[in-house]
Amino acid sequence: MDKVLIVDDDRESRELLCEVLELSGYAPYAVANGREAHEVLNHDVEYRIVITDLRMPLESGLELLRNLRGQNSRHEIILMSSFMTDPEKKAAKVLGAHTLLEKPFQFTELLQTMARLTTQKSISIPS
Repeated sequence: MDKVLIVDDDRESRELLCEVLELSGYAPYAVANGREAHEVLNHDVEYRIVITDLRMPLESGLELLRNLRGQNSRHEIILMSSFMTDPEKKAAKVLGAHTLLEKPFQFTELLQTMARLTTQKSISIPS
């Protein structure tokens, strides 16, 4: 089962994403912000995919992405937002976000992205 970390400050969004991913055969775990995400990722190297909201307190999804890349992380990042400026989109692409999802999105779109990511060759994350 592929482990997926969901990072979103909205509790209902986290719960819904966890439910959809679990029913689709993934092992999701959710946290409320980027700082909590770092704690999880630092203690469990089996997370390959991170789905994060763009706008959150403490650390935005873009800051999380930037910090992970600064640590040479090879996590696949799916960034989601109800509004993303052109500079934010460009920064996300430069930093290597795999997919940018605009809220509200169809769960089929997310699941198709997940299927593509999980069929790719596994990555190795340095410890």
